[in-house]
Amino acid sequence: MAARPLPGFAQSAKVPLVGVLMTQSSGSAGFWTGFREDLRALGYIENKNIRFEYRSDEGDASRLPALAAELVRLKPDLIVTWFTPAGFAAKQATRDIPIVMGNVGNPVETGLIASLARPGGNITGIAGIGAELAGKCVDLLREMLPATHRIVALANAPDPFSKPFVDKIKQAGQVTRIAIDPMLLRGPDELETAFAALAKDRPDAVIVQPTLGAKRPAELALQHRIPAVSFIQEFAQQGGLMSYAVAYADVYRKAAIFVDKILKGAKPAELPAEEPSKFELVINLKTAKAVGLDIPPTFLERADKVIE
Repeated sequence: MAARPLPGFAQSAKVPLVGVLMTQSSGSAGFWTGFREDLRALGYIENKNIRFEYRSDEGDASRLPALAAELVRLKPDLIVTWFTPAGFAAKQATRDIPIVMGNVGNPVETGLIASLARPGGNITGIAGIGAELAGKCVDLLREMLPATHRIVALANAPDPFSKPFVDKIKQAGQVTRIAIDPMLLRGPDELETAFAALAKDRPDAVIVQPTLGAKRPAELALQHRIPAVSFIQEFAQQGGLMSYAVAYADVYRKAAIFVDKILKGAKPAELPAEEPSKFELVINLKTAKAVGLDIPPTFLERADKVIE
């Protein structure tokens, strides 16, 4: 009996294990770095008073259910997810382990949580408003390119977020009287074929769903001289015409705070989900010139960053 550790001591000595499930996409590497830095600022030192098990689908979303199940078998104290497909995979794998959404697009509309104020179940975190940002991209395109009459919404069909993504763009199109043509892809592997088709039946612009990536869509849009925008920061940085996106640093910080609260005993069902509050408009002027566009100076003045 003397050799057996007391229950209280064993519990206090336990180092929390955090599982991290990532959809490999633009921003995922930044999240993995920034999230840990923000936890460190809250006093969590890796391999000292916190441990991580990191899993990424490496660009193949079909791997997510198996990766989520693998994390659940490790019995982590909680699981953090990045992007909608990872959030759904984690939810399907466990109803008991707390799940923190790092950035999941419109989780109420997709059915991931019941509401922002009362998420219910074992999930809470950052409720991304990507669909609203997609709709905002329509307004911004109309301001930036007043002659815009037809936009293609390039959607990643297997991603549950594709429906609110297309719906919000259609709603914005009705308001601005811009024709919206959804183009549903089965994954990033179909990007080349999609842009080849767009080059023949040229729209005025394309809005790209983030889980289709940033670099390759931006490259293909530039190659075919098609104005393309998205709502992830990296899109304009990788050569896209414009991005209007959440300030990711704010998301990383909020996700770390959710993890801290849950590790200290808070229950996900009692923690209201939060929406991002900071956004950045980036315009790639170099790309605009390459595709033959003149951006109005008044619009450039609105940008948080102009890439020249």
